[in-house]
Amino acid sequence: MFFVARVASIATATLTLAGLISLSTPSQAAEIVQPIMPVMQMVQSLTTAEVPATIAPQTTIQTTNQSVIAPDTDRTVVTPTEEAEAAMEFASLDAAVAAQDRAATDEATRCLAGAVYFESKGEPLSGQLAVAQVILNRAKSGRFPPDVCGVVTQRGQFSFVRGGRIPSIDQARAAYRTAVAVARVAMADAWDSAAEHALYFNTPNRAPGARLRRVAMIGNHVFYR
Repeated sequence: MFFVARVASIATATLTLAGLISLSTPSQAAEIVQPIMPVMQMVQSLTTAEVPATIAPQTTIQTTNQSVIAPDTDRTVVTPTEEAEAAMEFASLDAAVAAQDRAATDEATRCLAGAVYFESKGEPLSGQLAVAQVILNRAKSGRFPPDVCGVVTQRGQFSFVRGGRIPSIDQARAAYRTAVAVARVAMADAWDSAAEHALYFNTPNRAPGARLRRVAMIGNHVFYR
């Protein structure tokens, strides 16, 4: 507003001087014209200097409180090794046994392999696996000792046990090495046994207990639960 008032007053003064020029004589007009020029220059300088610059409209940026959902990185990553192990399947029990290490490196494997060897050597692999399965089932049942060696050496259960100990075995024998492999298959649950839930077995010429139910007959053994 201050700028507009100044321009208006200067313009009024200019118009007044112009009127005087028109009413005066030529000599007088020449004298008046000279002061008019600085006035016009002053108007132009004020116009140039005091015209406010155009202010660009401010853009209001609205923000939201919406949270950014981070990508779900908490996922289980299966490594190729784990996939191979999970997908490992055998075409037959023979293949499963053949894939096992034949060395008994821990006590549980030695106890289970000893029982398989003394109770079922010469039986088909399925019969040997069933004997191993009975021992594992007993250890899980809560009705027998809770570990493999305890089940095998339990008093009055297996005739090959002497004084609570398993007799020594020649570990180079092929039958024993097979028993170790069968024990490993059973402990790894690498093959389903036909006597899956059995807790007892004997030969066909021996009568089972009255409450026992027959599960399977494999080779020269009948399995019960």
